[in-house]
Amino acid sequence: MPGVARPLTDTGRPALTFGDYSKFFAAGALCCTATHGAMTPIDVVKTRIQVDPSLKGMNMLVAGRDVVAKGGPGVLMTGFGPTAFGYLLQGGAKFAGYEFFKAKLVDWSGGYEAAVPNRTAIYLAGSAIAEFFADILLTPCEATRIRLVSQKGYASGFLPAFARMAREGGLREFYAGFVPILAKQIPYAIGQFTVNEWAHETALKMMSPETKRNMGAVSNGLLTLGCGITAGVAAAVISQPGDTLLSQINKGEGGPGSATSKLIRLAKEAGPSGLFVGLGPRIVMTAGLVSGQFVLYKYIKEALSAPPGVEIHKETTSE
Repeated sequence: MPGVARPLTDTGRPALTFGDYSKFFAAGALCCTATHGAMTPIDVVKTRIQVDPSLKGMNMLVAGRDVVAKGGPGVLMTGFGPTAFGYLLQGGAKFAGYEFFKAKLVDWSGGYEAAVPNRTAIYLAGSAIAEFFADILLTPCEATRIRLVSQKGYASGFLPAFARMAREGGLREFYAGFVPILAKQIPYAIGQFTVNEWAHETALKMMSPETKRNMGAVSNGLLTLGCGITAGVAAAVISQPGDTLLSQINKGEGGPGSATSKLIRLAKEAGPSGLFVGLGPRIVMTAGLVSGQFVLYKYIKEALSAPPGVEIHKETTSE
């Protein structure tokens, strides 16, 4: 917190407590469930474009009108329950996990100063590891959401759909998409956190020391927003193939075999262009999601009096 000296670990980084990580978890949970819940209508149309052959090639507005014409306005909120609950769990685990593993990787790299030259590897590894564990919590909810969106009449809501999937397929049904969800979410997290870190570092390097000292709440908020938008575009592009394959697998496509064999089979069938169907609307959605998450995460942490995470930007240690 500003104005308060923070104790350091033996490796020279600021120390973080269990209470600090609990605040990171709460902030991550709230920012992700709020943003993903708000994006439910866009995600419904995007998923329909991916799984419904009659909608492929349509833009977001045309496809949205078609979806509403066939199912009514209420269809745009299909899957809100599993989306909100799933990303409550996943968001908390992802943001707190990233802060935790980034700090641990600083320690394992030989200390705070030694970590600076290796910061990109730390961002990549920390985000990937955090996302892996977060996806264990997310996958059953995401499978339920996609089943609700892609199969009209499957169930009346989150709990009935969850119960039906548990009854008919159990853990195997819930985690059929675990490998493809990792193929989507790990690149997504890498783009989200790594590009955000580099965007912040680049922006701060371009500022004079006086400008940085005089930055107010509005300037800081705009910086967070701009870096988040940049990170969101990157996250959308590199995770799009996994997102397309995940939607198809949870719809029941891919034929027999393991999740990996289904991924390979579906990827071959789709081809490079097919894997990027719906990328335009997803870029818009993801840029909004990621920037919104970072802005909310920042202000929720401040409201909870949470300390900053471990920062290893080169500009931070050079002054």
